[in-house]
Amino acid sequence: MRGCFIVSKSDLPPINDQIRADKVRLIDQDGKQLGIVSLKEALEKAHAADLDLVAIAPNADPIVCKIMDYGKFKYDKQKKEEKSKKKQKIMKVKELKMRLNIAENDYKVKLNNAIEF
Repeated sequence: MRGCFIVSKSDLPPINDQIRADKVRLIDQDGKQLGIVSLKEALEKAHAADLDLVAIAPNADPIVCKIMDYGKFKYDKQKKEEKSKKKQKIMKVKELKMRLNIAENDYKVKLNNAIEF
């Protein structure tokens, strides 16, 4: 595993020795499908390319794995999340309580505050 980024473990797919399957559908670093191969063979190909084997679709049958740089993958994912958070608009809800027995001056103050909100 390369790099050190703070991303919750539940969001990350299993990599290298964390993958538990006999056979996997392998995609190389260029995006070409290499077909269904054994997990051992897939790990050897990833090691030969000096990259990681990442389970892209761990719930599929067989598991879809891709040979990629895992550190770069996590970094890109973190940057996408930060970018999407920047674009979010946070709405704040403000509350105004009015009672039956309120003085006219207090009513006007609260009315002006409500207009400002």
